[in-house]
Amino acid sequence: MAVPILLYHHIGMPPKAGIPGRSNYVTVKKFAKQMRVLKRLGFKGLSLREAMPYIRGEKKDRVAAITFDDGFLSVYQDAMPILDELGFSATNFFVSSHMGLDNSWDNERSERNKIMTFDEMRDWAAHGHEVGGHTNDHLHLKDIPLQEAKRQIVENKQKLEEELGAPLVSFAYPFGDENEAIRKIVKAAGYHFAVTTIKSRARGNEGDYELPRHSIRRNDTILHFLAKCLLR
Repeated sequence: MAVPILLYHHIGMPPKAGIPGRSNYVTVKKFAKQMRVLKRLGFKGLSLREAMPYIRGEKKDRVAAITFDDGFLSVYQDAMPILDELGFSATNFFVSSHMGLDNSWDNERSERNKIMTFDEMRDWAAHGHEVGGHTNDHLHLKDIPLQEAKRQIVENKQKLEEELGAPLVSFAYPFGDENEAIRKIVKAAGYHFAVTTIKSRARGNEGDYELPRHSIRRNDTILHFLAKCLLR
């Protein structure tokens, strides 16, 4: 059975029209509705780590992997209580050099949003959620020298593991930017699997370092959301 891996960024009110990245905001009300619909349909909301046996066909059930990129504070404050209430778990991919700061890697016209601190990241994990890697600085990995890409990936993993006190197994490519050489670095760093921004449900034949995800957007209706979970 194909497994939807859902990708979120911000949980909260979007900035005004014309601001770059506006589509990456999902309101708290809409996020809560989406999660409750999953629950009513019999889905288990799981972290990527927990969903992998289902993606590989080793276990069978109706599951959805829930992932968040960048470690925004809004996810900790507004999404985590909803996940906890429903008994869902999720993965958050963290940018280690920006912990406690903001998303300064984005377009200069983008809205700046706070990133979780390391203490909040640890509390996220203490609630049963997964911590994943997302590089030191959220760079386009294909646009920098391979040695710098390796440093971004390896040092990010080392720093997060040091702060968390536990190993990381999941990675997300910033901007979905990857190729064969980048995938090899991620695997050599000790990650067990990695997610892209390829739009599809995971069917288990993509390769553990090329897992597709469906981005959930600001203007997705509940029908769009269900199509991403059930059809595409």
